Amino acid sequence: MAQQPAASTAGDLLAIAVRIARDAAETARRMRAEAITDVQTKSTDTDVVTAADRAVERQVVEALRRERPDDGVLGEEYGDSAAPAPGAVRWILDPIDGTVNYLYGLPQYAVSLAAEVDGVVLAGVVRNAATGDEWTATRGGGAWRDGRRLTGSARGTLDQALVATGFGYDAARRAHQGTVLAGLITQVRDIRRFGAASLDLCLAAEGAVDAYFEKGLNPWDHAAGGLVATEAGLTVAGLHGEPAGDRMLVAAPPALFGALHDVLAKLDASGGP
Repeated sequence: MAQQPAASTAGDLLAIAVRIARDAAETARRMRAEAITDVQTKSTDTDVVTAADRAVERQVVEALRRERPDDGVLGEEYGDSAAPAPGAVRWILDPIDGTVNYLYGLPQYAVSLAAEVDGVVLAGVVRNAATGDEWTATRGGGAWRDGRRLTGSARGTLDQALVATGFGYDAARRAHQGTVLAGLITQVRDIRRFGAASLDLCLAAEGAVDAYFEKGLNPWDHAAGGLVATEAGLTVAGLHGEPAGDRMLVAAPPALFGALHDVLAKLDASGGP
């Protein structure tokens, strides 16, 4: 059995995450043709999971077990391993973020892998399995893509902002989110919906969109991408002083965050089912 390091820096953890995520992304890409013939549903009929989601998660977990057998793992498909001891590493994995895109062959689906210690994400990687685009970050070390440090959008007014968002799978939640969107769309430049939260956060980090918000995210949806956005200088938080989480995540440059926050709060974006 591999020897567990006594301690690891954020850079060490990122190197492991990048290597494993790249292999996992290649598996997802290679499996797509066969995986979309084995599709099941989870919370609703629109919440799909493919054979590749499960295969990629198993691959990543096995790779982490070989290299770091004492670490915890939280994955979307198979849940949480035993809670890690204080100071120990827990890996947070979304094997294929954007499964509906994957099912339809749309090139926005990603492997997202982050390393967390005591609830703080220290390192993360998001790799678009369809295109090979990759975003990385370490706590205090900045966010990067292809050797370029990311600094987010320079947009300063909400009415000129391109804002990304996403929707839940439950019909009642979607209805509430649609009402929020109807109230927001007249106050921004436009809305984009790409279908993969990790990629949305990375696009906000590099300024390809100006901001992003979504209700109902799970830890694996935003652990790595949230760190990328934070390290790019974005404010990543919930509404009314709450931390980013399942009730709401807003990611925006400081110049936009307040205005977007206030509009979303007025529209009760974190409310509803």
